[in-house]
Amino acid sequence: MYDIFINGGPVMYPLLACSCMVLFVVIERAIFWITVKMNRDRNLLDEVLELCRQGKWDEVKNKVAGTRDFVVKILITGIVHRDFSMSKAMEAAATDQLKRMNRFMGVLDTMITVAPLLGIFGTVIGIIDSFEMLGAAGIANPKVVTAGIAQALITTATGLGIAIFSVFPFNYFNSRVQKAAHTIEQYATSLEIVYEKLIQGNHDQAGRNE
Repeated sequence: MYDIFINGGPVMYPLLACSCMVLFVVIERAIFWITVKMNRDRNLLDEVLELCRQGKWDEVKNKVAGTRDFVVKILITGIVHRDFSMSKAMEAAATDQLKRMNRFMGVLDTMITVAPLLGIFGTVIGIIDSFEMLGAAGIANPKVVTAGIAQALITTATGLGIAIFSVFPFNYFNSRVQKAAHTIEQYATSLEIVYEKLIQGNHDQAGRNE
């Protein structure tokens, strides 16, 4: 591997930096999503919605104390601001959560594009050097030229390898973000419906009492 790296020329150094960044992001995002999955509590979500149906807001606050479920946190933000604008409060909280989920995704996206381009750039430089050697050595020694071209292709192979390795986790993490956004929308809509029904029920009850 060391010999291949050295033979690839100076462009192998930025490619090495690209591969390190990709590896860091993949590991960091994998740990992040594992933590998110461990913190999910669907039973708590159902209990929160049920308490909201009954209008027991104080019990909801006590119930969710210490939770790390991102959906619950968004719902609680809406509940706290229910007298002002529940939907906008949840929208702002959801934006913050999705921003955390999309962290470093731009790095992966960039590496998928940049790594192959760097590889091609290194190959072009290598081919230029090969033709310079051809001009110096002449046709009598073609092995020098073919060896130089073979070495130049190392950067292209490396760049493509980095891009291929990056695209799979990039698509997977994006799918997790989209799934999380759908889950947030589902539960936020459920909370808004529950709250509207509760308000409407209170208005109808007040009307009957009058």
